[in-house]
Amino acid sequence: MINYTNNLREHNLKATPQRLAITDILYTKGHISVEVLYEMMQKKFYSISLATIYKNINLMIENSFIQEVKIPNAKSVYELTKEEHSHLVCQKCNEVLDIKIDLDSIVTKTSDAYHFNIKNSNLILSGLCQNCQ
Repeated sequence: MINYTNNLREHNLKATPQRLAITDILYTKGHISVEVLYEMMQKKFYSISLATIYKNINLMIENSFIQEVKIPNAKSVYELTKEEHSHLVCQKCNEVLDIKIDLDSIVTKTSDAYHFNIKNSNLILSGLCQNCQ
């Protein structure tokens, strides 16, 4: 396991064994639901509760260490915070992939056209991945 202690501390988070394990799982798996994270955490921390998982996830989101990816008509998944990106989601196998798309021009044009002050943008494209086609 990589030592994530400094990464957590940079986000004002105490490097507890549970947070280190969550970080390692997110680093390894990429995008993961709370339920899958809970199952994986139980293998290492037998008595860990789902409430503990949620408490840590919420604190890590508040400190911008991880982020929630809200997928329409599906459960959210979580990932380590990284540079701005969008997502591709397979409607069959639920695989989530990071993609680089410059949303700045879309946001600017939309903001100008509708006189709307856009604060956040999140693009999720769904379809079938290469394996499910």
